[in-house]
Amino acid sequence: MHHIQENISLKRYNTFGIDANARYFCEVRSKEDLISLMGSDLFKKNRHLIIGGGSNVLLTGNYEGLVIKNNICGHQVIEDNEESVILQSLSGSVWHDLVLHCVDKGWGGIENLSLIPGSVGAAPMQNIGAYGVELKNVFESLEAIELSTGKLNIFSKKDCQFAYRQSVFKNKLKGKYFIYSINLKLSRQARINTTYGAIKDTLKEMNIAEPGIKDVSNAVITIRQSKLPDPLILGNSGSFFKNPIIKNELFNSLKISHPDIVGYPNGDSHTKIAAGWLIEQCGYKGKRFGNTGSHKDQALVLVNYGNAKGGEIWALAQKIKNSVKNTFGIDIEPEVNII
Repeated sequence: MHHIQENISLKRYNTFGIDANARYFCEVRSKEDLISLMGSDLFKKNRHLIIGGGSNVLLTGNYEGLVIKNNICGHQVIEDNEESVILQSLSGSVWHDLVLHCVDKGWGGIENLSLIPGSVGAAPMQNIGAYGVELKNVFESLEAIELSTGKLNIFSKKDCQFAYRQSVFKNKLKGKYFIYSINLKLSRQARINTTYGAIKDTLKEMNIAEPGIKDVSNAVITIRQSKLPDPLILGNSGSFFKNPIIKNELFNSLKISHPDIVGYPNGDSHTKIAAGWLIEQCGYKGKRFGNTGSHKDQALVLVNYGNAKGGEIWALAQKIKNSVKNTFGIDIEPEVNII
C-alpha cells in the first residue's frame, strides 16, 4: 500500500545532490502500489515527477507536487533459445546491475553500456548509448502504464521513436506514462564491439587479445571511472549536454579554423561533434564558479562542489551554451531533464 510523506528532502534521490524538497513523496514497489496511488485524490490533484536513480535530473527548486520514487525491481527470462534470450527487466532496477547480470550469464548486447548511471526505466526514455552501442540495438518492447487512465500499453521499438538520446517519452508522450518494464533481446553468440572510443587501447593495456563480453564491460568500467567523477563523492549527472549533430558543410568549414575539432560521421550528410571538446575550447574545463563548475577531466560533466543550488548549475549550463554558440555557431542541448 502506498504511504505518502510530506516535505521530504530529495538530496539523496538525485545524483547532483541538490537539496530541494518535495511537497509530497511516495515510494512504489509494485504495479499494485502504483495503481492504488493513481486512484488517490492526492495524485489526481497534483502534478507528479517520477524518479528512478535520479541521475538525469537537475532540480532547480522545490517540487510543489508529488514525487514518485520507482522501486519496482527484478528481472526474468521470458524467451530463451540457442541464439538469444529475451529478458524482461522491471523499471526501478539499477541499470548497471542489469548489465552485470547479463555479462555474468554470458548474454551479449549491453556490455558497452556498463556503468551508465540510472534506472532501467530511464534507459528507453533517453535511448541511452555509449561506445558505439545504443539501447535501441537490443530493444524489443516495453510495458507502460498511462497515468491518466491506469491502462497498461505495450510499445514496440517503432512506437518508441528512438533517435539520438531521444524517444517518444521525451517528446510527444512526456509525463504521460510510467514505464513499468522493458524487454531486451540479448545474444548468446556475442558480437564484440570495440571500435569506439578508447576500448581497444584499454584492452591492450589489460593484455587482452581476444576479448569476451566481460572484458569489454571491464574496459568500459575502467574508462568511465577514469573520466567521470563518482556522484557519491562529487555531485553530477554524467554528461550534461548531448553531442550536437551538424551538417557536413559546417563541420568542414570549422575544420579549417579548428583542425583538431573532434567529430564522427552521422549518416551521409551530418557529423556528430564532441560537445566536451567544444566546451573545453571555450575555456570551461576544470573551471569553478562558486559551488559549481565543469569537471577537470571531462568538460561535459557539470559538478556540485558542495552546496550548489540547481539554479546555479543551470545558470552555468546556459553560460556554456551561449559561449559555444558564439564561438562555433553550434547549439548544444542539455541531455539532463531540467525540473
